[in-house]
Amino acid sequence: MSTGQPLASGKSQIFESLLWFLPDWVQNTVLVLIVLALLATWTIRLRNKIAPRRALRQPQPVPAAAPHGQGSGADYLGPYAPQRRPEDSSA
Repeated sequence: MSTGQPLASGKSQIFESLLWFLPDWVQNTVLVLIVLALLATWTIRLRNKIAPRRALRQPQPVPAAAPHGQGSGADYLGPYAPQRRPEDSSA
């Protein structure tokens, strides 16, 4: 008792027509890669939504600014700061 109506959606028919000539193992590999790509995008979206919430719960202390005329940006670089050269006191 076939009604003549296709049971698959249009997207699945397009996918099937693109891969029908490939071996089964290639079709399965492509399907697995598509599912993994979807899971990866969902995971990244979820992580990006959770990160700001965690940042609000655990705020990091903001370093205090040096008073005017004292210190420089290099003072806050830690081990990456350029070494200070001793000043010449030969006068």
